Amino acid sequence: MKKFVSVFALALVAMSVSAENLYKESKFFDNWYLGIQGGITSPAVGHAFWRDTRGAFGLNVGKQLTPIFGLELEYTGVINTECSNHPDVQWASLASGGYAIDYTVLTMNGTVNLMNLIAGYKGTPRLFEIQAVAGTGWGHTFLPGPDNDQNDLVFKFGANFNFNLGKQKAWTVALKPAIVYDFVNKALAMRARAAQIQIFAGCTYHFKNSNGTHSFAFGRAYDQAEVDRLNATINETRGMVADRDQTIATKNQRIADLEAALKACEAKPAVVQTVTNTKDNLECYVYFKQGKSVISAAQQPNVERIATFLKNHAGSKVVIKGYASPEGSVEVNERIARQRAEAVKTMLINKYKIAADRISAEGQGVGNSFSEPDWNRVSICTIQQ
Repeated sequence: MKKFVSVFALALVAMSVSAENLYKESKFFDNWYLGIQGGITSPAVGHAFWRDTRGAFGLNVGKQLTPIFGLELEYTGVINTECSNHPDVQWASLASGGYAIDYTVLTMNGTVNLMNLIAGYKGTPRLFEIQAVAGTGWGHTFLPGPDNDQNDLVFKFGANFNFNLGKQKAWTVALKPAIVYDFVNKALAMRARAAQIQIFAGCTYHFKNSNGTHSFAFGRAYDQAEVDRLNATINETRGMVADRDQTIATKNQRIADLEAALKACEAKPAVVQTVTNTKDNLECYVYFKQGKSVISAAQQPNVERIATFLKNHAGSKVVIKGYASPEGSVEVNERIARQRAEAVKTMLINKYKIAADRISAEGQGVGNSFSEPDWNRVSICTIQQ
């Protein structure tokens, strides 16, 4: 008996570990159940079925290893009706040779959920399910007299028609027909005359699992190497995001600094420097923003001043020289200096209708007229009379 129970426990441990690889949330102490059952049993052949029918009861404890396969230990006791009904044997005589239970069976059964096997497990038990049951174990017959008891190897085959009840399917009621064969008198052959037909009804409670339900929950067995690779990729991505955020922050700070400098520059009053040492050396300054060659509204009065002088002095001409501040490449500075000179010339021609032959415009590259680099973004207009 001890060996039988030990084999049962070892089988549970081994198969539970295998099942845990498929259902990550299933642990060894998950998916256990306890059931009671009762019904009738009668010889398969050679007897009148109803006349020789006797009452029986049972207890089973087991574990659902996967949604398809399970393993259970089942005990069945058969009531000795002859002790209570036979006119020559009364209950009072039990102590002298009669037994209330004259036949017991202890089997280890394997179960197969045919519904999940065929249609697949959907994440929760179905309302109705069919299980195939097969097992082997030990049958013991109690006979009057010393040393007359008989032990037999038994095999059980049956089916469970289960109805799973409740919101979480914690309870199961079932109809359980089965046939149990004895190896009678140590003969290694199953004899129909030594077989018993059982028809039981049972109630089973499924204990709550670590996943919070009374059944299997879907899970995934992860490959640790795959997990390590994914973690490495995540960490690398986080590092890239952190570097990008730092770069963005640096650029944003640079933009903020430039905007502040631009606002400070725009806030300065327009500076017009004219040299009036003689009537032949009149100069006017038109300032530009960094990288720009467009004349701002604040600088247009300086251009208008030049146009007014040219209109009032028909014989005069103007020489416009454009300059750039030292930022940027030589090519860029030369181009923008030329564009600044051309911008003043274009405004004089288009807006103030000054003849083009009275205007000379040329770029001078980086200017050094002023010690402040920002002031060298200028077009210097010199009047010639």
